[in-house]
Amino acid sequence: MLNGSRIIEIEGLGPAPFAAMMLADMGADVITIHRKGQAVTPGMPERSVLDRGKRSIDLDLKDAGDLEIAKRLISSANALIEGFRPGVMEKLGLGPNICHEVNPKLVYGRMTGWGQDSPLSDTAGHDLNYIALSGALWYASLPGQHPQTPATLVGDIGGGAMYLVAGLLAGMLNAQRTGKGTVVDAAIYDGSAHMMNLLMSLGQTGNLSDTRGQSLLDGPHWSRTYSCADGGFVTVQCLEPKFYAEFLDKMGLSDDPDFQQQYNRATWPALTQRLTGIFASKPRDHWADLFIGSDACVTPVLSPSEAQTHPMNAARQTWRSTDGSLQAAAAPRFSTSEWQAKPSPSRGEHRQEILTELSGQKSPASSSG
Repeated sequence: MLNGSRIIEIEGLGPAPFAAMMLADMGADVITIHRKGQAVTPGMPERSVLDRGKRSIDLDLKDAGDLEIAKRLISSANALIEGFRPGVMEKLGLGPNICHEVNPKLVYGRMTGWGQDSPLSDTAGHDLNYIALSGALWYASLPGQHPQTPATLVGDIGGGAMYLVAGLLAGMLNAQRTGKGTVVDAAIYDGSAHMMNLLMSLGQTGNLSDTRGQSLLDGPHWSRTYSCADGGFVTVQCLEPKFYAEFLDKMGLSDDPDFQQQYNRATWPALTQRLTGIFASKPRDHWADLFIGSDACVTPVLSPSEAQTHPMNAARQTWRSTDGSLQAAAAPRFSTSEWQAKPSPSRGEHRQEILTELSGQKSPASSSG
């Protein structure tokens, strides 16, 4: 979908490279500027899944010659992605004003936790910190338990990378129409709060409470995870009455009067305890086999490696082992093209190739003068 588009990514962590990976998955020519002479970030591989399909050039942005190369790359790009604290790119001489001088149509994507201009802009933080302060962490566990979400998904990826991608694509479309670039201020704090709006809509009908365990989706016996006899887990979320009726039928509870008032909040704690005992009496796969193919909205909780071997994955081929590592295929899918996994580059692997491409390009310094 993005063939012919070029994205320049300044090496960073977490949501910024994830956003660049998504754009590369969609066909964009993503060139990552890796820091010259720097080792791989501790805990990260030499060839990261997040770099798949990208090209790499290693530059020292404090070196005048390499800075000129970076500007020439930026002058040829549709968009730029950076994930530093506010002010860092300006100190490097690659802030939005300078980049728009060499490329007025550039969409300048900025990925931060707290935003470019806020009381916390200059302070450190991570996924849990951003979503805690934004309100997105509040409903993330059962009453009495510590709020906890899957690592990185709600903040870094959902509230961060996805919003950066959406902003970049919108900015690129606008640049095509108007000839003017823009700056995309993608803050994880903002994005994770924005994702709450579907849940907040329940408050308009009285189905969202500030007291955890009293809302439509975080309190009922039919909307939670249960432990099984073998230590596995199943999820139940049969919101609509017809699906709840099928759930009761499968569980042999259709004639039990205690379960007939699905939305009666007063009954939820007691019914939760009853279901807790029932699910704990059998192993996870017993329940998975019982509910497979039904509309009762019950599914087992699988690890990524288990998900790869599930029949669902056999059909969708979502989880794949590539170059010895398990990774998920690109999403969404398009009817006019089929995605194939591409390798991740080593640092600086495409330096000479990229410099050769730039050799006939007019320098940004002369073009802006």
